Formats: sequence, structure tokens, C-alpha cells
Amino acid sequence: MELSIVIALYNEKDSLNELIEGVTAVVRKMGIEYEIIMVNDGSTDGSWALIKEMAKSDKHIRGISFRRNYGKSPALHCGFAAAKGDVVITMDADLQDDPNEIPPLYEMITKEGYDLVSGWKKKRYDNKLSKNLPSKIYNATARKVTGIKLHDMNCGLKAYKAEVVKNIELYADMHRYIPYLAKDAGFTNITEKVVQHHPRKYGKSKFGMSRFVNGFLDLMTLWFLTRFGKRPMHLFGLMGTFTFIAGAVISAWLIIDKIASQVKGLKFRPVTDQPLFYLAIAALIIGILLFLTGFVAEMINRNSSERNKYNINDVL
Repeated sequence: MELSIVIALYNEKDSLNELIEGVTAVVRKMGIEYEIIMVNDGSTDGSWALIKEMAKSDKHIRGISFRRNYGKSPALHCGFAAAKGDVVITMDADLQDDPNEIPPLYEMITKEGYDLVSGWKKKRYDNKLSKNLPSKIYNATARKVTGIKLHDMNCGLKAYKAEVVKNIELYADMHRYIPYLAKDAGFTNITEKVVQHHPRKYGKSKFGMSRFVNGFLDLMTLWFLTRFGKRPMHLFGLMGTFTFIAGAVISAWLIIDKIASQVKGLKFRPVTDQPLFYLAIAALIIGILLFLTGFVAEMINRNSSERNKYNINDVL
């Protein structure tokens, strides 16, 4: 099978008929074998009943339904696992993604050889105050941390080689950073394409302002796991060592200064009366704790079943 289209949805019943009609009309013209996998993320508006009706009348439609709402990342994870196509395209169910973008995205994977193509909603139809400005700040931070020069990392419209989605693991809200996960898995041929963005026709967005705070925290988590996931002592041990040394140097300086003042008969303050003394003690304790944290993390990592999991590209 050439193409799998994965659509994660939550309470989007009103848009499903129009969405599937648009996607089907476009893909049929491509003359390829395809499937549409709709992952119902615990909808309560009757979306799943409608998906079952669609699947009965169209053999290309498949469905997966969660008993409750888990989030977009788990939905995409299950959709990726079920996908059989050589190319996988994801899109949202709210009609803001244009089905006419599917053919050029597909060709960028099959003919131009990209591992991942991310959509860029250059012209958005969202509320500028609540979405556009925070989105620009978020994407600028993501570019800086990940080193991937994408203008819209969180765009739901993306195309992938099948091996990309089969070699990454999505959980929590990590769908925002699929390009970063792909890069960490060794798929570095990543680019973007300007895509058409439409105003939402039905319902309302399921994501609030909290997604930007959570997104930043998830980014820091991924950065840590990517850089130090298999060698936590390199971070905690280094920080602990420097902090401990700083505390030790300050303590030694205070003691030597007191002894020197005593020997010369000069007036001096007791070491315990000086704020630096308590800062030094705090630095010594924090340094030891950081070092022990790194040591414990290394012990946990040593017993992890994932410690020697690597993506092998080829074997001769």
C-alpha cells in the first residue's frame, strides 16, 4: 500500500463527512492504494458511530476508538502502529487542513526523498492574540533547542516515510515534537512546506493557552532525554562536581582568611557570622545531592531494557 492517512479526532462529528469526502476525492485522483485511519480519542458526540457507518460503505476507511480521551499523542501512536502505507500523512479533523496538500506532500516523500515534511501555516486564520504570537514564541524556542529550522513544528499536517513513524514513540503530548523525535531516531532529512490553512467551520479548539506552558516543559524533557537519557551522570555529575568544588573553595577561603587575620592580630568576623559560609554549606550539600542523583539515574538506566536499543539502518 502506498499511502496511509492518519486522522486523530475528538468530538469532530460535524466535520467528518466533509473531511472524508474531500480527502477521498483528492486521493482517488492520485491513482494509488490508500487507507484512511481515523482514531477516535474518546469522543462523546457520536463521532465513532459515524466512523463505523463510513467504514461499512468505504473499504478504505479504518477506525480505532479509545474508551476515553487520552490525548493526541496516544491517538497518533496507535494510528502509526496500524498504518500499512509506505508514506504516512497526518492531518487534523477540524477542516483547517486542506486535502489538496496531500499530493504534493506525498511527492516530496516519494520523489524528493525527504524523511519528513512538516506543514507551515504561513497565513493563519486563528485569533492572533491567543494563538499567533504565542505560537511564534514557541516555535522560535523549539528551533533554538532542537536545531531544526521549522517555522511551524506543531502543524498537524505532516508527511513521513513509514519507517519514521515506526521508529518513534509518542506519549503524553510529544506529538508537538515529532520532527525532534525523528531527528533523534536518525531521520535527519527534514523539511517544511507552506500549506493552506482554513478557518474552523465547526466546534471549537480543544487546546487552551496551557498547551504553550506544557509544550515548553515537554521540550525541556525531550532535550534532556535526547542529550542525557543514556548518560545522566554527564549532566548531574558535572553540575554536582562544580557546585561542590565552589562550596569547598568558598569554605576554604573563609577559614584561611580567619586564620591569617588571627595570626596577624587583625580584627575578624567569626566564620559562622558570614553569609558566605551558609552559601558554601548549601553548595556542598547541593553538589553531593546532584552527584548522587546522577549516580542513581545511572543505576536505573543500567537496568533499563531500553539501554541498548538502537535504530539499525542496514546490515550486510
